[in-house]
Amino acid sequence: MIRFYHNLSPNPMKVALCLEEMGLAYEPVPVDPRKGEQFDPAYTAINPNAKVPAIVDGDVTVFDSNAILLYLAGKTGRFLPEGEPARGEMLSWLMFVATGIGPFSGQCVHFRHFAPDGGAYATERYIFEARRHWGILDGRLADRAYVVGDTYTIVDMAVWGWARMVPFVLGEGAFAELPHVKRHLDTLNARPAAQAAEALKGRHAFKTEMDAEARGFMFRAAQNAA
Repeated sequence: MIRFYHNLSPNPMKVALCLEEMGLAYEPVPVDPRKGEQFDPAYTAINPNAKVPAIVDGDVTVFDSNAILLYLAGKTGRFLPEGEPARGEMLSWLMFVATGIGPFSGQCVHFRHFAPDGGAYATERYIFEARRHWGILDGRLADRAYVVGDTYTIVDMAVWGWARMVPFVLGEGAFAELPHVKRHLDTLNARPAAQAAEALKGRHAFKTEMDAEARGFMFRAAQNAA
């Protein structure tokens, strides 16, 4: 059985969706970032970068959510498009999520909601870049059901993890400017696998308080600068 190290943030949730879509047996292992569990030596032996998600599948260990999606798709032969042109599009858009949507959305959340000293320029930069990347994706989805044409692939799962968070990333009215992203999200939310992935929320009580302990674990750069 696959051991799936997770919390409820976007990157682990995309892997949860993938595991559910593929019908793979897995054991969810919670890693609570506000308690610093990602820095436990037993976990950094699995992912030296001290982030979730990671999986252990027998003697195979994989970390980074997009690497996990590719590994699981290769393992099962599912949710990959047919033909080299479509496979090229799939890889390109998967990396667009990995290097653009995810990082810029994550930094936007950090500076909008959590940065201790504001940082007006950083906030504006990450809002701009997050909105720009989501706008590109919205344009891509304007004339197709899924990111790679009419085929539901691991790229859509990668998008779903982050699209759930768009109002928190860009503000409550953001979906008004991203109608095709919203339609895509609604389509995936209706899938039983997405509902099963969301049900992980009820299986473990992660720490919710952003107290001094949590800030020390989650914003170590600020602690080091002090």
